[in-house]
Amino acid sequence: MTTYTARPIPAEVLAELRTADDAGRSLTAVPDTEGGSPLRCCLRHSTPGESIALVSYAPLRRWAAETGADPAAYDEQGPVFIHAEACPGPAGDALPFTDDHRTLRRYSADGRILGGRLVAGPETFPPALTEAFADPEVALVHVRAVEYGCFLYEVRRG
Repeated sequence: MTTYTARPIPAEVLAELRTADDAGRSLTAVPDTEGGSPLRCCLRHSTPGESIALVSYAPLRRWAAETGADPAAYDEQGPVFIHAEACPGPAGDALPFTDDHRTLRRYSADGRILGGRLVAGPETFPPALTEAFADPEVALVHVRAVEYGCFLYEVRRG
């Protein structure tokens, strides 16, 4: 069985987002009073008291710049939580945020949406990713929250 790895927002991109996010806004750090915010820098939920920020992030645009793709109208930006200061990143390689319903959105190498699938629970993620990457047209998969459609992380082929 293939193992899939969640890709957090890369450290160099996080450094940029902490200066100005993908909408051009400056970072505003706040103490997380409740905890539970899904952090895209280290792929875990925040704990009460941590200094976090909500920034605008354009994951497909960033991927397209790296690969030369043109996502056209599929280019979007949305809110993501990150630590306000640099953090060590994910603690392991397990797929995070699998305890709830999620959408797996598939993209082609040219940045077009190829489809999506609703998954629920940790046992459904590996088979759904295997199914997605069985299609040779799929270059990457975004894992997204169902309730708001927010980007959580990406999984790439290979």
